[in-house]
Amino acid sequence: MYAELVTPGATRTVIFYAHYDGQPTDASRWTATKPWEPALRAKSFDAGGTLIPFPAAGTAYHDDWRIYARSASDDKSPIVALLAALDALRAKKIPLAVNLKLILDGEEEAGSPNLARVLAEHAALFRGDVLLTIDGPVHQSGRPLLFFGNRGVTDVNITVYGPTRALHSGHYGNWAPNPAFHLARLLATMKDADGRVLIEGFYDDVAPLSEREKQALAELPANDADLMRELHFAKAEGGGKKLVELINMPSLNIRGIQSAYVGAQSQNIVPTKAEVSLDLRLVRNIDPQRQVERVIAHIRKQGFYVTRAEPTNEEREKYAFIARVTSEGGYPAARTPMDLPVSRAVVRVVEEAMGAPVVKMPTLGGSAPMYLFENMKLPVIGVPIVNHDNNQRIGNFWRGMEIFGALLADLRW
Repeated sequence: MYAELVTPGATRTVIFYAHYDGQPTDASRWTATKPWEPALRAKSFDAGGTLIPFPAAGTAYHDDWRIYARSASDDKSPIVALLAALDALRAKKIPLAVNLKLILDGEEEAGSPNLARVLAEHAALFRGDVLLTIDGPVHQSGRPLLFFGNRGVTDVNITVYGPTRALHSGHYGNWAPNPAFHLARLLATMKDADGRVLIEGFYDDVAPLSEREKQALAELPANDADLMRELHFAKAEGGGKKLVELINMPSLNIRGIQSAYVGAQSQNIVPTKAEVSLDLRLVRNIDPQRQVERVIAHIRKQGFYVTRAEPTNEEREKYAFIARVTSEGGYPAARTPMDLPVSRAVVRVVEEAMGAPVVKMPTLGGSAPMYLFENMKLPVIGVPIVNHDNNQRIGNFWRGMEIFGALLADLRW
């Protein structure tokens, strides 16, 4: 979706990007509320927040109230906050300082498969001086955050095979090959105990950070210990590196693993197959397809016959270890220099609006297809307003309206 507002006399054009789709949801796992019906809680669900009614118009609100609904935070709330800021500026007769263009992507969570085509077919519409992406979370400390890059992402799906039908584990266990064990051993070769990826070449090609970017990392709040207490785990991965350092490195994550049944549905069988879904986060200068090829090469080194198709019976009889590997594309990372005039201008406006310094990150941990706009010679800067736990805190929502209003009324460089 595309919209624009022309401001008489404005010499700069600012493009805002957001997406209105969300991750898939399982309605059966929602407690006391439904994903498609917004609900208000006195504080976060994890902190025991009780359901409360939405207040009447003009009634005072509390910063820590939370709105719960499917993708209410990522990425619908910033869209509403931007529109509310426009309404507020218009009501107060405060003119915009810039021409405004708005892009709303309905397929971001699926990798934005049509965005490149749309940008190419309508390139004239998307000319501007800077793109502000209003996706992502504020810093875990609660302070406002600006970011100047997004990681890229790609996925790898691996299926490992056993017998062609499920076998009774009493009769055939310890004889028939168990694909769950084969997959577990394969995955264990991909990372060491500190979480460092062991795939050959995985960290090659990484574009180094500039001195300004290194300085920004050094200035970030030291909050790893607080996060570990919040999330209740004893030891972080990374070999002693801080979270903000690791975000600027490529990563490999198991996002789901499955073989037969567990819990009340478990059966005494040798499974027929085991499957895993990996996501690979990419940083500047790493090609998605090249990274996938490195993973495939590693799988082959572990003795697996690799195929992209479902193996035939002949292949299953010939090869002891078979892995079907598929990948659904992906896209590279993007990063805007922090010392550009427009970068400094955005920092100035947000800090003046907040009356305090903001957190500045070279790269945000999440992924978005910002490389497409970078290819169009647009600087890309992130202005997120979502709470770090990915639910929408009212205080962040209100602060987002103030930030967006200030950017629209005062962004000059």
